[in-house]
Amino acid sequence: MLTLDKKENLVLIGMPGAGKSTVGVVLAKKLGFSFLDSDLVIQEREGKVLHEIISEKGLDGFLQVEEEVNASLLVSRCVIATGGSVIYGEKAMKHLKDIGKIVYLQLPCEEIAERLGDLNQRGVALKEGQSLEALYEERIPLYEKYADMTIACKQKMLREIVEEIARNFADL
Repeated sequence: MLTLDKKENLVLIGMPGAGKSTVGVVLAKKLGFSFLDSDLVIQEREGKVLHEIISEKGLDGFLQVEEEVNASLLVSRCVIATGGSVIYGEKAMKHLKDIGKIVYLQLPCEEIAERLGDLNQRGVALKEGQSLEALYEERIPLYEKYADMTIACKQKMLREIVEEIARNFADL
């Protein structure tokens, strides 16, 4: 098994639309790290976009694939942007915590709703009939549980968020 220094990777978690991929790319450039979007790894592995995987395998099937992919990531000096539902997979979260520091990008539900648009087209892992607000309330305690650092992103520019993470990364 590959062992890595915990500080070698930075893992971004948060709701869909919180900016994990956008922040991740810019942060990776600033730190001189590589960048990995675990949703893209899932899509590549399955040969389908996220909402098609959810449609075909159901929510539980998708969450299983997501957990397998995230639990098998072996990278170093990498910023990893995860899918918003990664926090449901205990095995994946334990692995990500073992290989990196977890940063929760926190954003109010109203702002998430504005950014997301059509949840089904976006591939958001929602239970049948579940509202975005209910999903948000369900996930917040899990994001907080796993986070080594929480960044309040409300009304912050991309560069401010990246600077805040980069400035605090060495202290995690």
